[in-house]
Amino acid sequence: MKVKVVNKGRQPLPQYATPQSAGMDLRANLDEPITLQPQQRRLIPTGLYIALPSGYEAQVRPRSGLALKHGITVLNAPGTIDADYRGEVGVLLVNLSQEPFVVNDGERIAQMVIARHEQGEFVEVDALDETERGAGGYGHTGVK
Repeated sequence: MKVKVVNKGRQPLPQYATPQSAGMDLRANLDEPITLQPQQRRLIPTGLYIALPSGYEAQVRPRSGLALKHGITVLNAPGTIDADYRGEVGVLLVNLSQEPFVVNDGERIAQMVIARHEQGEFVEVDALDETERGAGGYGHTGVK
């Protein structure tokens, strides 16, 4: 699938690291480093503007290495970029560690996965069909 992109930044276009990678790394596009203090969040620009085909979304997800080594994650993970959005792709990073973290220009800060999706149409009814699980919620299925 071809995705149209305008790159107003200084970084190379996102690309897959391996032939079977699901996500492409997104890089920070910064004029100067940004320090994220503990518990601080910031929208980090990428310089990228994309046009996805109808029926697709781009999901912005954390990079596992940043999460494990530094406690840095994407706050609204996964963030969704809709097919009709034409603004700059930004990454909402949060520092969940106890140490300041410096985001540098060109640093790989998140990954983007392009996924097909459907739109549902709600149909109001008086009752739902019964299932074995029923209304059991969080943790209900447990470990057996």
